[in-house]
Amino acid sequence: MERIDKILSHEGFGSRKDIKKLLRNAEVIVNNRQIFDPGFQIDPEKDQVSIDGEVLNLHGEIYLMMNKIMHTVCSTKDGDHKTVFDLLDDSYKTPYLLDKLHLVGRLDMDTEGLLLFTTDGALTHRVISPKNHIDKTYFCLLQHDENEESRKKIEDLFAKGIEVGPEDNEAGFVCEAASVSWPNEAEIEKYLRLSSCQTECQIQARPSNCALLTIHEGKYHQVKRMFAAVGNKVVFLKRLSMGRLRLDGTLEPGQYRELSPEELARLEN
Repeated sequence: MERIDKILSHEGFGSRKDIKKLLRNAEVIVNNRQIFDPGFQIDPEKDQVSIDGEVLNLHGEIYLMMNKIMHTVCSTKDGDHKTVFDLLDDSYKTPYLLDKLHLVGRLDMDTEGLLLFTTDGALTHRVISPKNHIDKTYFCLLQHDENEESRKKIEDLFAKGIEVGPEDNEAGFVCEAASVSWPNEAEIEKYLRLSSCQTECQIQARPSNCALLTIHEGKYHQVKRMFAAVGNKVVFLKRLSMGRLRLDGTLEPGQYRELSPEELARLEN
């Protein structure tokens, strides 16, 4: 339950002082009862609120899936680069939502793919908590080809938990067990079809230099550091899934939409 003046202020109707005037001068109805008290408690998930006959669509918890585009920063503000929040419609930028809407894990500026926004802190904790071991799968375009022998070696090293070196201010560490597989041409085409570097990557990509990597952690530049540890370099990276939730293959780079109830259930179970 929250005060009606706080809810209406967060929904863009002005300051708390403005809401007091609104309650005096307009017909604000909650469940067929006119409200004058700015401290009146409402449940945004259950109560119906209207102003002068227009029913408001109050924001409950929000869950958005975005196909993150390259060269955007996972931050609310950045002086030099466009942020993923800049791509959202103004309806998601009210003071209330800007305070509560956050990312469920981040992606590097040059990484694209599945990115989640939510106001649900409990869900975020569940998904990103290391103890829950939520799988995250990435499509990786590598600089160098890997033959059958080297692929088997990489599979074994990743399955045992490979040690990666330090990078920037981050210390080296031993990764948890991870699995890697090698997509065929049809799969590669599918993963690159809606990518911001589609043409360039398709020219370079082939089964011998592409991988699908599934990890449980999400440490700094982890995927790139894992392949660097086996003598290769990731030149393009795209997150495909988190847990049982997969990126919508119809979303253009930078596009987003709300999760369906079925998709939300895949994250919660």
